[in-house]
Amino acid sequence: MKTRLVAFLLLTGILAVGFPAFAHHGNVAYDETKEVVLKDATVDTFGWANPHCLITFFVKDDKGNMVHWAGELGSPEALRLAGWSKTSVQQGDVITVYIHQAKTGNPAGRISHIVLADGTVLPKPTEGGSGRGGGGNRGGGGDSSY
Repeated sequence: MKTRLVAFLLLTGILAVGFPAFAHHGNVAYDETKEVVLKDATVDTFGWANPHCLITFFVKDDKGNMVHWAGELGSPEALRLAGWSKTSVQQGDVITVYIHQAKTGNPAGRISHIVLADGTVLPKPTEGGSGRGGGGNRGGGGDSSY
């Protein structure tokens, strides 16, 4: 009985430590070789939530049709360290989005950075979340609450 308990606890511990590594994904779904620039995009939603913040927006394609896009960002903490807040982008804002589109060609991707209408650049977090960059804190004073 004692051997089974020890084996169970050991297996549970290994799974608890190893499972998060399998749960996260890389950037293999996105075309990292080119960055698509989407000008005059209108923000639909900005989801400030773990594990990744998401922005959905509308932008006209080259034929003048409105296309609904979804862009993935880092975690709220990584974005906060890079100078973002949960009010950096709001519904109705007109922005320019720099995005690595999904390899499938669908209107989705990983956002590199965003430029607001006033020219403010909202940078992507640096690798490791060192928090370089700035700007983008509307409402003053850097809102760090989630």
